Amino acid sequence: MTQVRAHPVPAGPQEELCCAGSESELLPREQAEDLAGLFRALADPTRVRLLQYLAGSQSGTACACHLPDALGITQPTLSFHTGKLRRAGLLERERRGRWVHYTVRPETVERLRAFLELTGPPARQG
Repeated sequence: MTQVRAHPVPAGPQEELCCAGSESELLPREQAEDLAGLFRALADPTRVRLLQYLAGSQSGTACACHLPDALGITQPTLSFHTGKLRRAGLLERERRGRWVHYTVRPETVERLRAFLELTGPPARQG
C-alpha cells in the first residue's frame, strides 16, 4: 500500500486551517479497481435484492425458475442481472437438467465485507 502524508498549508493573509492527513496506507490501484467492479455490479436494486435472496436461501442456492416471480421481473431481465453478478464474481452458476441454479460466492462477498469494515472517525450524531 502507498503511504500518504499531509502537506503543510502555506500561511497567507488569512491562515488556512487544514485537518491532519491520514497515516493509513492507500489501497493498491488493482485492488481498488477490483472492489469498484464489485460495487458497480451491486449498483442496481434488483441485483442487490437478488444477491440477498440467494444468500438467504435455505440450501445456499436457488433455481432460476423461482427467481423471476420472487423478484417480480421477467426471465430476460433475470438473465441480464445474473450475468452482471456472475461476471463480477459474485455468483456461480450450475446447470442441473434443464434448469440453472445460482449460488453466491462467499469468498467474494467476504472481500466486500472486509472492505466495508473500514475504521474511521465516529459517526456524527445529528
